[in-house]
Amino acid sequence: MKAKRLTLCALLTAIALTIFVAEAQIPPIVPVPGMKLGLANVVTVYAMFALGPGDTLMILLCRIFLGSLFAGGSTFFYSLAGGLLCYLAMLLLRRVLTEKQLWVCGAIGAIFHNIGQMGAAILIARTPQLILYLPVLLITGIAAGAFTGLAAQLLLERVGKRLK
Repeated sequence: MKAKRLTLCALLTAIALTIFVAEAQIPPIVPVPGMKLGLANVVTVYAMFALGPGDTLMILLCRIFLGSLFAGGSTFFYSLAGGLLCYLAMLLLRRVLTEKQLWVCGAIGAIFHNIGQMGAAILIARTPQLILYLPVLLITGIAAGAFTGLAAQLLLERVGKRLK
């Protein structure tokens, strides 16, 4: 049983990494620097509700580490800060949301992801004025997060926890 679960986590990590790398090749839909759909987060939201926090954290950290190798090392700290803050928010939301409300989890997770990335940017660039850009990121992030959360919700409805 342990080998099956490890294989599933590896598969989900590979899917998330493939989506991350593919999305990085797509030109921005909106001319907002730093804004992207974050489609790899579909896997993270799905894993949180289908597999639980431990496996989700492993999948997330592997994707962030490997994704930063493929995309360039400068993305690591931004992705790590945003990913961990989003993970903590989803961990709390997992206790109060149902499987029919994953779109809410995606939207709120995106808010925390943007806050984490902005915090990392401010610390790395030592430019507190970057906070003025946060409202723009939050607006686009909420829409993108709701979309990825809805995609995870549909995935969970179709596939469910049968993979477990």
